[in-house]
Amino acid sequence: MSRRFGRARAAALAAGLAAALLTACGSSAGTGASAAVPATGTATAGSSPSSTGTVTVFAAASLKKSFTALGETFQAQHPGATVRFTFAGSSDLVTQITAGAPADVFASADENNMGKAQTAGVISGQPVDFASNTLTIVTQPGNPKGITGFADLTASDLQVVVCAPQVPCGSATTKVEQSTGVTLAPVSEESSVTDVLNKVQTGQADAGLVYVTDAKGAGDKVTAVSFPEAATVVNVYPIAALTQATQPELATQFIALVTG
Repeated sequence: MSRRFGRARAAALAAGLAAALLTACGSSAGTGASAAVPATGTATAGSSPSSTGTVTVFAAASLKKSFTALGETFQAQHPGATVRFTFAGSSDLVTQITAGAPADVFASADENNMGKAQTAGVISGQPVDFASNTLTIVTQPGNPKGITGFADLTASDLQVVVCAPQVPCGSATTKVEQSTGVTLAPVSEESSVTDVLNKVQTGQADAGLVYVTDAKGAGDKVTAVSFPEAATVVNVYPIAALTQATQPELATQFIALVTG
């Protein structure tokens, strides 16, 4: 099956991600943040062995709240099952997975890091793209510096933060720089998109580059400034089961929930 979507389906998934991540990307998940979703049901006599146990999901930091909500739904649908999450930058997650960290599912914020996991031989089957996202600029509320576009981020009086190049949002930023011929001089490069958002929200930076859904999730804590060049760089989110999965059936069922 092709990993690319038809135009109509891709548009629908993009819209779905925006809705699903509306609160997700405003979270302050740090690298390696791990959490188990509170149990919403108890095992019943009719539960099958494949529907019980703990499924461990490694997911991009920008998916924290949306996947946590999906985890609650999954547990309600599978009494006796528990979903445990680890949220971090996609590149950090690949490093952990290839080093042997126990996990059943990997959800990346881009195809590049999923490709690295495939090359390392830790992906079982074919990854499935389930959503997409693009960049936007976020500033202090009210945009006090008067930023109107990507090129304005080079102003000498601005403190700009971006994601590190190996992180999906950082890779997207680099591609925008290359396509526009504009080179940024950020004061810091963060390990996840939520770290960038947090620095702008807390006043440690004047502006940052995050995903559109991060800006929406932050509400009035930031002001979003769109720029047309962002449309040329779209990050696709793939999800896949892992070869070392100890709960392959639950992994398949969780992926079905996400992609369905």
